[in-house]
Amino acid sequence: MPNLPSLGLRNRSSRAPRSTPRAPAPTSDYVVDCAIYVDGNRVEGSWNHSDAVEEVRRRGTGFVWIGLHEPTEEQINGLADTFGLHELAVEDAVHAHQRPKLERYDNTLFMVLKTVRYLSSDRRSATSEIVDTGELMVFLGRDFVITVRHGKHAGLGQVRSQLEADPEQLALGPSAVLHGVADHVVDTYLEVTEAIQDDIDEIEAEVFEPRTKVDAEQIYLMKREVLELRRAVLPLTKPMQRLAEGYTPMVADEVRSYFRNVEDHLAKVSEMVGSFDELLTTLVDATLAKITLQQNTDMRKISAWVAIISTPTMIAGIYGMNFTNMPEVDWVYGYPGVLVVMLVACVVLFKIFRRNKWL
Repeated sequence: MPNLPSLGLRNRSSRAPRSTPRAPAPTSDYVVDCAIYVDGNRVEGSWNHSDAVEEVRRRGTGFVWIGLHEPTEEQINGLADTFGLHELAVEDAVHAHQRPKLERYDNTLFMVLKTVRYLSSDRRSATSEIVDTGELMVFLGRDFVITVRHGKHAGLGQVRSQLEADPEQLALGPSAVLHGVADHVVDTYLEVTEAIQDDIDEIEAEVFEPRTKVDAEQIYLMKREVLELRRAVLPLTKPMQRLAEGYTPMVADEVRSYFRNVEDHLAKVSEMVGSFDELLTTLVDATLAKITLQQNTDMRKISAWVAIISTPTMIAGIYGMNFTNMPEVDWVYGYPGVLVVMLVACVVLFKIFRRNKWL
């Protein structure tokens, strides 16, 4: 397999001293950043993956953090050879569409997380999606961490900046990066669930508001999106528990307590998503009942007007049969008398139906 193209702009011998501002990190269409961290501080210079891991292992301290965005199999093979990544994990990272999970391959930890983004009404597509999903894979080793992102959202630039601003946390090693990524993903879950909560509250108010038309399709759409969020959240519960309980020595003891905090936030999201599903089911039932009630009301109104209209129609029909011997046919007041009878009958029926709330 061909090696990953060189990402560096300068080799180690030409790197600037620490007093010189750091050169921009090397990037390409799929490499977001590649950096070395020693004692929680970023080492100056730009690196490709092979030079970076060589430098870390020469120093005997620190680690490499490489961020990738939707790499192809050919692009990631050089990394896989350099860091000894398992071929099954590499295949998952390239093709995506995986459930959230945590797996251990020899000396490498592989974690898959689902990323989510709430789409406001002005950004929703023709398919009316409310929650946009993506995937984030993390390879964790003794002296490296590789993040692979799929999707146009959930970038990790903010996570990297926050960690670089906290060298004490970053000095805990690659597991601190894994925690930062997991914490960021779960925080987005909280943001999305709060936004969905607002939408559900609006739908609930519409459902139980008198004389409002409720769109059952919108509730089904919301229920489908909640199910999508549930697929991202629930499978992550077990992996987060394992990280908090010391599943692997690659996670520093000091970091486990932070994972417990992430686990608590994830549990809160799981409870909210579960309650959303139950509430939406109730709203669907209430909507169907309201629609049925509205249909019954409409049918009663139609029946009442049919009964009112049928009375003069019946009288006119009888006197339209043109028989010779019919009562009052030759009466001079017969025509106005019949009109009065029709009018009185209609008024009486209207009042009866109105009193019974059919009209």
